Amino acid sequence: MRLLAIDTSAAPVSAALLQDGFLAGEFFLNTKTTHSQTLMPLIESLLSLTSCTLRDIDVIAVNAGPGSFTGVRIGVASVKGMTLPEEKPCAAVSTLAAMAYGLPYQSGLVCAVMDARCSQVYNALFRLRDGKVERLTPDRALSIEELLAELQTMGEEVIYLVGDGAELCCQTFGERLPSAILTPMNLRYQHAYGTAKAAEQLIAENRLCSSDELMPTYLRLPQAERELKARQQKETLTARPDGEKTEVSKGNP
Repeated sequence: MRLLAIDTSAAPVSAALLQDGFLAGEFFLNTKTTHSQTLMPLIESLLSLTSCTLRDIDVIAVNAGPGSFTGVRIGVASVKGMTLPEEKPCAAVSTLAAMAYGLPYQSGLVCAVMDARCSQVYNALFRLRDGKVERLTPDRALSIEELLAELQTMGEEVIYLVGDGAELCCQTFGERLPSAILTPMNLRYQHAYGTAKAAEQLIAENRLCSSDELMPTYLRLPQAERELKARQQKETLTARPDGEKTEVSKGNP
């Protein structure tokens, strides 16, 4: 089985090809160049250098979120375009799970964190043991302090911090969480190899989807939608002298 996996969920972009579980090739760039410019040339080069064509691919996997709203949409849209003509199956992988599957040789807890701005992180916790990945929490958005409070209840087990929010969390935790380890740069960011390994688990569980079913996974509304919603609420609500709120038509005094 040939499995093509891609990741565009954050600043880096990567693509990997697994052939019957063997890593035939992987490309990774972290130049902050727009993914719409780098992803397809990356995939074309990977397939060319591995003597493979898109028609030879059996499954295409993508990190479907959480992550950058624009980046996730680019990845999902690209996979839809590549799988739709021949109705190839897709694997919608959690970006946070892909990080954990990139560290299977370790033992301990993996704290996958992506900077969600607004004093929050996207996070999920996993346990690594005997080369297997066990999910402990769902993907969620929470504050760094809330995450710290949860991790402090987990004893002295080693906690590997991965993701583009790992350094921020490590600095914030400081001496309050001595068991936390900031993973080295080459392992810190999600790679398409981790996406592929997580996709293998989805294949084993018969959890693939069609190109029509493949959708981005957002844990929060995009910033533009949040700002629009806030403006609409401000325009339709006004405070009365007694402190209660009543709806008024837009533009009324």
